[in-house]
Amino acid sequence: MDIKAFIRELLFTHDCVILPGFGGFIGNFSPARVDNVSGIFYPPVRLISFNRNLSHNDGLLISKISLSAGINYGDARNIVEEFVRIVSEKLARGEKVVFDHLGTFENNIENNVQFEPEPGINFFIGSFGLESFQFTPLRQYDVRKRISRHLERDPLKISSPRRNLWRAAVIIPLLALLVAVPLKTDLFKARVEATSLNPLVAAEFESNRKAVDEGLVILPDTGTSVLPESVTTPVTEPATAPLPAEAPAEAGLYCIITGSFQSEQNAVSHVNKLKADGFNPEISQAANGFFRVTAITCRDMDTAMTTRDSISSKFPGAWISKRKPI
Repeated sequence: MDIKAFIRELLFTHDCVILPGFGGFIGNFSPARVDNVSGIFYPPVRLISFNRNLSHNDGLLISKISLSAGINYGDARNIVEEFVRIVSEKLARGEKVVFDHLGTFENNIENNVQFEPEPGINFFIGSFGLESFQFTPLRQYDVRKRISRHLERDPLKISSPRRNLWRAAVIIPLLALLVAVPLKTDLFKARVEATSLNPLVAAEFESNRKAVDEGLVILPDTGTSVLPESVTTPVTEPATAPLPAEAPAEAGLYCIITGSFQSEQNAVSHVNKLKADGFNPEISQAANGFFRVTAITCRDMDTAMTTRDSISSKFPGAWISKRKPI
């Protein structure tokens, strides 16, 4: 098994790879640089050095061998120990040990392990595909010539202060007028109608005043009675001209409407939501094609208003619509 190949693979993703009982390989990052004399640009590199004191087992190399070879941790450790023993014996005999694409190990006169990294090897993944290149600097470029051309230009003309004051006297009133007009008019005010969102799905709000049921409509969260022709948004159906007093009770049915939808499928989904909450809802189609969902029907206005207030927390925007008995 080639232990050196596992070491090289780990050095691409780790700054330190320890060969237990022998030493540690350390990756030192060096940024991109340029040689101003030769004009050569060098990409960033990770150079490898060796530290004999980092010989403890951190488990990185052995775990890598165990997972890659499909063997248990103990067998992988024995393989590494046998490899270290062979390398140490070769160095003790004065032999030179070569780690392919890493460097060379050799004992010096004092019997200390010396490591010489192999030149041209880059373990920095970010430099993949990058090579050094030479750029020839520009020659015969005199900066003084460019400066002299600037000095030969005609001086800038300075406008008269009186002319600047005249321009300011004309421009400033125009700017003030442009700011004052939108503030005093409704020219740029957005015409946004108040609506109420359905808690189940995005409701499609009715916009046809003629589609409101004939009879009184009670707005949500208020006890105001209005005529249907004054409703602008049928989900909340706010009144534009509320009556000063409550309308007298009339014979008929009062429907608590919790949603109005352009899509029948959305109306059915809302009905299922009401049924899950214990209601017996109904779907009716307005004159403009919208589908209204009635949660409950009451026979008097007081009961209808009390019921609407009790369910408005869960179904905001619910309103009361009077329907004449059949």
